[in-house]
Amino acid sequence: MTKYGSFPGTRPRRLRTTPAMRRMVAETRLHPADLILPAFVREGIAAPVEIESMPGVVQHTRDTLKKAAVEALAAGVSGIMLFGVPEESKKDAVGTPGTDPDGILQLAIRDVRAEVGDELIVMSDLCLDETTDHGHCGVLDAEGRVDNDATLERYAEMAQVQADAGAHVVGPSGMMDGQIGVIRDALDQVGHEDVSILAYTAKYSSAFYGPFREAVGSSLKGDRKTYQQDPANSRESLRELALDLEEGADMVMVKPAGPYLDILAKVADAVDVPVAAYQISGEYAMIQAAAERGWIDRDKAVMESLTGIKRAGANMILTYWATEVARQL
Repeated sequence: MTKYGSFPGTRPRRLRTTPAMRRMVAETRLHPADLILPAFVREGIAAPVEIESMPGVVQHTRDTLKKAAVEALAAGVSGIMLFGVPEESKKDAVGTPGTDPDGILQLAIRDVRAEVGDELIVMSDLCLDETTDHGHCGVLDAEGRVDNDATLERYAEMAQVQADAGAHVVGPSGMMDGQIGVIRDALDQVGHEDVSILAYTAKYSSAFYGPFREAVGSSLKGDRKTYQQDPANSRESLRELALDLEEGADMVMVKPAGPYLDILAKVADAVDVPVAAYQISGEYAMIQAAAERGWIDRDKAVMESLTGIKRAGANMILTYWATEVARQL
């Protein structure tokens, strides 16, 4: 005998029955335009150098960087974030290569802009850690501590030379107090009112940065806990957010992405400016390493991780898989 009205009356599985059904009702969709490619360019090399802890990622030459930018553009990626790796002998206590118009990062910005024009957003890392012989993100005082205000003066100079080189967006990542306001003022003073600032608003002191330090040839000794945020803190990120917006940030970022999805969601709920998240080197390396050992399905894990970041509220995602994923999408 047929039985009607039996439990369950509501069956959510009806909307999961086929790939077409799941695609139709999907609440979150990745798009190539969501993606930004971080890329490293190294001075003094004749061919790309593989980064051992980031399989598939290289330190580019100036020529191969231009090719990577063109490939990203063709795939539909929105932007490229450039990191410069100067020759070791050029590093010093104040990060001189970072403000030298002919420093490797400034040359790379010019190269990429000449190659892609305004079709791809050219972003530049605005920080001293790649260019200092001590590896910190700022100038040190006599006791070896990062001097916040002396560092701001260097950031102002960096912003100006990066904008002069053609950066559409500067990304101050050093977590110095007041950095957004100083950089905005410095840009405006030299006629770069149209250059945007992507604020690294919530940048946590994370163990997941390890492979990145190989990628940029970091000289760091010690840690950055006195200026990057404590992973235990949440409300602090919203305080940083309010300050960055008050100082003129055009876009804001949470970094790392995966371990801080709760922070990303809070930031996204709180603002009406674009929100970025950076899927950093350690997040990349973990998936690559597990996949190489056959422990996970690499392609599915990549897509799932990026979908989770988008679902948490990111409008833009910096990921080393940007070009590859954009092609798949």
